[in-house]
Amino acid sequence: MSENTETTPLIRPADYRIQHNEADMSTIVVNNVSGESGRKLPQFIAGLAASGGALAAGTFLGWTNPTEAPLTKENEYGFPVSTETFSWIGSISNLGAALMCFPIGYMMKIIGRKWSMLSMVLPLVLGWLLIIFAENVAMLLVGRLFLGIGGGAFCVAAPTYTAEIAQPSIRGTLGTFFQLMVTVGILFVYAVGTGVNVQVLSIICGVIPLVFGSIFFFMPESPYYYIEKGQYSEASKSLKWLRGSHYDENAEMEDMKEEDSKLKAEAITMLDAFRQKATIRALVISLGLMFFQQLSGINAVIFYNAAIFKSANGDEDMTSASVIVGGIQVVATLVAAIVVDKVGRRILLMVSDFMMAVSTILLAVYFQLKQDDPSKVDDLSWLAVLAVCMFIAMFSIGFGPVPWLMIGELFANNVKAFASPIAGVFNWLLAFLVTKIFTNLTDAMGEAGVFWLFSGLSLLGTVFVYVIVPETKGKSLNEIQRVLAGEQLETSKQKIESQIDDISAPGT
Repeated sequence: MSENTETTPLIRPADYRIQHNEADMSTIVVNNVSGESGRKLPQFIAGLAASGGALAAGTFLGWTNPTEAPLTKENEYGFPVSTETFSWIGSISNLGAALMCFPIGYMMKIIGRKWSMLSMVLPLVLGWLLIIFAENVAMLLVGRLFLGIGGGAFCVAAPTYTAEIAQPSIRGTLGTFFQLMVTVGILFVYAVGTGVNVQVLSIICGVIPLVFGSIFFFMPESPYYYIEKGQYSEASKSLKWLRGSHYDENAEMEDMKEEDSKLKAEAITMLDAFRQKATIRALVISLGLMFFQQLSGINAVIFYNAAIFKSANGDEDMTSASVIVGGIQVVATLVAAIVVDKVGRRILLMVSDFMMAVSTILLAVYFQLKQDDPSKVDDLSWLAVLAVCMFIAMFSIGFGPVPWLMIGELFANNVKAFASPIAGVFNWLLAFLVTKIFTNLTDAMGEAGVFWLFSGLSLLGTVFVYVIVPETKGKSLNEIQRVLAGEQLETSKQKIESQIDDISAPGT
């Protein structure tokens, strides 16, 4: 339908156009919300490029799986590595990641989101070089620590960057790219690790950060960063790159300037920030999601999947077991990327956690029967395999990607530098703790007891999401802050009716 420019006023700030057809005096409302026009492809390209850092993180997370036997049993590097030492090699990267979460938040404020991520290429490459040329355990430990530093930084920076460059209609999809690329990195290492030795695998992994850097170098900086620095022409160029050369960025720029001015006028210290209702609620949600993510049993399921697949295969080793698990992770996370902006965050989280509880209940029953009488589970190995596959799929479709996505959405820009890293540190410290004490926990409670514990925690997590976590699908970052503060947002229908009432009012 063509526009009649003489009879079609443009209404601010909601940017709805009201068209009057003089022939029949009917009124047609056309949704033209600011920031929701423009091309989406450049945003997907920038989001994928940023998630290349997650691919690099996925490689160091998956590296321990195919390298444990060659290093501890086959003495491939020429120096002894005990099982206890290897557990430190595997877990120390979590400490490195936790250490970097706060510095990266401040780096993003000072040098920008883009250059903060590019600078992480250095510790990643250095870490892989130490592992490639390791002559003792200390070099492996320091190398893994550097890998954790680089990978942990991306867990904070990449979700923040993608949340700031994306329009609300695709922000969820772009936000899941991070976890998707982590799973791709893990699958890549699993697959390549079956055919090459540890040193060659490490060389291949070391190339990935360099590839990421060479691609992401050409991506734009977050327009939010330029607005914060008062570099409005640069912010305009960034938006033009992300939305297309024909995009009219003025309305979106004004919204961002208004939000930035408000945030600067309300600039607060860390102590004052955590007295605000929106910040407190965002922190509770973030920490809760990270807690239930790490204590869902994901580490236990990954730890036992090889043994379960081996049992189902007649006690024969299945070298493809880890590849199968990695493949399920990738496919399920891809599904999450497709549906997260359609069905929403809450429903994915609730379905994910509830089905993980069902899966761990099945595994608890399996291990309980095995403990009582191993012959009872001779014909039930298929059930354990099914439970493992279902658990991995359900984790990857919800509690894997969505908590990281929501960290980039929940915190206001004036508290993001010190609030988002808290959630990241909490996650990595939990990962370290669970990895280190899992064997002790199993010895104390038994395999069945551990899975009963995880199932109970997953059910509790489902209730947590239902009661505490708000839906952020389709909302701007400013609207999310208003929701967290307890405000009621107008629906699209209410906004339109309000605009019509304003026009119809006498004297308008």
